[in-house]
Amino acid sequence: MNDDSTLTPGTETIAPAPQSAHVMLRAVSALGLAIVAFAATWAGALPFSALALIVALVMSWEWSRVVRGDGVDATLIVHALAMAAAVALAAFGFAALGVAALVIGTIIVLALEFGRHPILSATGVLYAGLPAVALIWLRSNEPSGFQSVLFIVLVVAATDTLAFVAGRTLGGPKLAPAVSPNKTWSGLIGGVLGAALTAGLFAYAISAPIAALAVIGLGMGLVAQLGDLAESAMKRAFHVKDVSQLLPGHGGFMDRMDGLVPVAVALALAALFIDPQAPAAALLAGFMPGTP
Repeated sequence: MNDDSTLTPGTETIAPAPQSAHVMLRAVSALGLAIVAFAATWAGALPFSALALIVALVMSWEWSRVVRGDGVDATLIVHALAMAAAVALAAFGFAALGVAALVIGTIIVLALEFGRHPILSATGVLYAGLPAVALIWLRSNEPSGFQSVLFIVLVVAATDTLAFVAGRTLGGPKLAPAVSPNKTWSGLIGGVLGAALTAGLFAYAISAPIAALAVIGLGMGLVAQLGDLAESAMKRAFHVKDVSQLLPGHGGFMDRMDGLVPVAVALALAALFIDPQAPAAALLAGFMPGTP
């Protein structure tokens, strides 16, 4: 979700578009993205991996653009190569080696950027790569892979949408005005409750444990909102409003994926500890061992 009001230094003031037009633009853009994502996820692990690679590469470029400015440098090339290697390894069943590729890429970026923005530049490798590997790992776990990824995406999307609606409709006290002036406590609560409701409804639809997935959804909503705030803090530190303008009404892919990034990684880690052989099934069982 992207509601920040920070502006890039030197930009001209432009009269804002009517609110209804902005909401319609967001909706149309989100619908188009949703159709592409659903089709790739439904088509199988390899098409989904291709989509994950494209998104990871775009996010790598956006991260580089925010931290180091426009242009292609050696660090961005290393970043992109790490994404390609990690996604390819994960797509063919070597997710652990994919994570190793990301760690190697992170170390190389640290060395290349020593003295400028080494930590932030290196963090970008993990930020774009870990969720891609996590989601590919889950999607590849048949027969539950499709449903597990669909569950994650729907719950995060519900968090973003209902947080936006609740915040704009109810208003009220600001959540973190120093980081993101437009975010409110009502938005946070609406997003988290919406995530729990969506997770519960999804569980009902697939005959999974409703209470367990609703609780997981509640946690997902909170983590997604924290991811949103973390990205807002980064953009504010670099005085940018949107990381790019690739998604009309939303900004860039990082602006759209800020909640999905930490949620995907957190769920994959939980599944790794619960059942590394069947992570998608473990997620849809509510992380309760012994539940079919």
